[in-house]
Amino acid sequence: MRIEIDLDLCQGHAVCQDEASAVFAVPKHGKVELLRDDPGTDIEAVRAAVRYCPTQALTLIEDDPKS
Repeated sequence: MRIEIDLDLCQGHAVCQDEASAVFAVPKHGKVELLRDDPGTDIEAVRAAVRYCPTQALTLIEDDPKS
């Protein structure tokens, strides 16, 4: 599982950082920065960040088990 960010959509609201600060950082007046692309044990927090992102800039990609 991995996280993708569409920086064209991100407006820096920092909802993702509020939900999963171990995975996302948003500098003041900036756009989201991914601290790691694998959610690891923070998967539920990352799912909340994806769900509540106001601009839907975040996507959680499931790994293909056939690969």
